[in-house]
Amino acid sequence: MNTDSLWKSFLESIKQRIAPMLYETWFVETELISLDNNIAKVLVPMHVHKKHLKENYNDLIQEIFTDISGSNFQFEYITKEEMEDNVKINTDEVGVPLNNINSNINSNYTFENFIVGSSNKFAKATALAVAEKPGFMYNPLFIYGSSGLGKTHLMHAIGNYIIKNSKKSVLYVTSEKFVNDFIEINKKNKEGNNFDSVEFFKKKYRDIDVLMIDDIQYLGEASKTQQEFFNTFNDLHGNNKQIIISSDRSPDDLKLLEERLRTRFNWGLTISILPPDFELRMNIIEKKIESQGITNIFPLDVREYIASNCTSDIRTLEGAITRVFAYATIMSGAEITLDLAIEALKDYFGKTVITKNKVQKVQQLVAAEYNITVEDLKSKKRVASISVPRQIAMYICRVELEETLPKIGNEFGGKDHTTVMHSVNKIKKEIKTNNELNLQIQKIVKKIK
Repeated sequence: MNTDSLWKSFLESIKQRIAPMLYETWFVETELISLDNNIAKVLVPMHVHKKHLKENYNDLIQEIFTDISGSNFQFEYITKEEMEDNVKINTDEVGVPLNNINSNINSNYTFENFIVGSSNKFAKATALAVAEKPGFMYNPLFIYGSSGLGKTHLMHAIGNYIIKNSKKSVLYVTSEKFVNDFIEINKKNKEGNNFDSVEFFKKKYRDIDVLMIDDIQYLGEASKTQQEFFNTFNDLHGNNKQIIISSDRSPDDLKLLEERLRTRFNWGLTISILPPDFELRMNIIEKKIESQGITNIFPLDVREYIASNCTSDIRTLEGAITRVFAYATIMSGAEITLDLAIEALKDYFGKTVITKNKVQKVQQLVAAEYNITVEDLKSKKRVASISVPRQIAMYICRVELEETLPKIGNEFGGKDHTTVMHSVNKIKKEIKTNNELNLQIQKIVKKIK
């Protein structure tokens, strides 16, 4: 079997193993160019493919290729420029915007320090694809999700990548800044200012290669501002310039914006970022405490407690870590323990992680009381250390909160109402003879109100 046939078979196999978007981004343009001395050389479009394939897919590539070829190969990834021995980069030119504008890009936000989980993996892959080929892959790219989930981080990461790897000019602004700039040019025109503010505005927003507008939901109801953004959008898009937009809601839900704008936002690709799951929240905590050099003094049960209670966004999660560490420091260098963390965060959770309903409050309190996670309570695990607290939590929700059986079941991972009823009846029977259990439950109940 020749290299072309081998690689065709390989691509067909790996296409079945990964998401279509990831296949299109990382594999569709690859080519097997040689097999020599157990080394398989693969041609890739760009340097980022080399890094990404090696760090994220190398084991899977070797596994599939071994099954197809019957032999073990080590993989090397090479770009066309490297193959032609023509990699000559003028470092004086790379990253210098052509029109010398201030890009407003924050260099601290990169793809490398964007922590990936199931809730944002697709968003990162898409953002990286756009960064590699701005104006070509998905235009516009529309990213939406609640505040604090990483939309702005991804936008800056795209900007940093483009600036580092090309001479394209990038501009990041909030929609508020766009509005203020537009108001300013109208103000100067009314004052009869000789400075051509309109031309300056158009040069700033149209004489660029990549425009990023953050929080587009604040563009406002003013028809003139929306008209100007509509014209700017059309000019950039018509010239194959990349447009990246973020919002706290999908294009279809931006009811204050004109229909023609919402329609254009859907021309390219719309992606959402969901709240981080428990695993991602734990990873974020690990990275945060590692960067601060406090891993050894931050016990696992404290990390799990924070991850279980901070479920909505990353900013709140990071704020909880800072608060616990600061609280321990203020208490004359007190040891960070679960009890200290609970004490440090009791008001913080009350103000910034307001639960959607009291069922979630019960889950948080029970999880903390029994040193498990809220995710454990919602899981199907049947070990006593988890199933008993789960039954207690269901009992409190039913008896003390008077919630319906279906709602309780739904809040505990989609349990059937008969399962909830069984748990409630079991605890009811148990507390008649177990005074210690009854006291524990009353202790939890007092914290709910």
